[in-house]
Amino acid sequence: MSDDSIPVTPELPDSPVHTTGTDHITVWGSNAEDTIAFYRDLLGMPLVLRQPNLDDPSQTHLFFDTGDGRILTFFVGDRPSARGQRAGVGAVHHLCFSVDPDEYEDTMRALEDAGKGYNVFDRGIFHSIYTRDNNGLVIELSTDKYEIPDDRRGEVLAKAQELREEDGADYAKDEHLRGAIEALGLEVVEHDLPDADAGVGGLE
Repeated sequence: MSDDSIPVTPELPDSPVHTTGTDHITVWGSNAEDTIAFYRDLLGMPLVLRQPNLDDPSQTHLFFDTGDGRILTFFVGDRPSARGQRAGVGAVHHLCFSVDPDEYEDTMRALEDAGKGYNVFDRGIFHSIYTRDNNGLVIELSTDKYEIPDDRRGEVLAKAQELREEDGADYAKDEHLRGAIEALGLEVVEHDLPDADAGVGGLE
């Protein structure tokens, strides 16, 4: 079975387990000071819990609220922050967090003020800012081009995929997302976002 023959659909698959959402993601971190400086002091994620790593009490387990109650955690110790990440199968490519469309340009200015490099792209169905955390992990800060109800997001994206395939496009574009919202009878509310390079690319 080729990848293209696997259906894209918001319907629950016929599987023995169905997850109900993302509870948390845990990353191997460096030290508490650098981790808190990036995730709390720059990205504004409240530090909501700190306790020993229950599997290795010599380390500390930091819990950050990413903004919607979903949690990002780090195992930290007395380790220096690193410059890069290992690539390869099973490695984390990047983490993506949502930012409010009204704060999108303020986010870029905040990164500049913090001395962080970043790239900005129009990804067709959303806008993305790419930067790196204190350990070189790629962090994407994305914002929606259109209002999409959280409980309809999967349905909207699956419809955009259907329209993309009908159009023969290489990737889902603005017109596919807008068309999906219209086709599903949702109100089209577009956000005013700055111009950015389109399509492929990432953090250099």
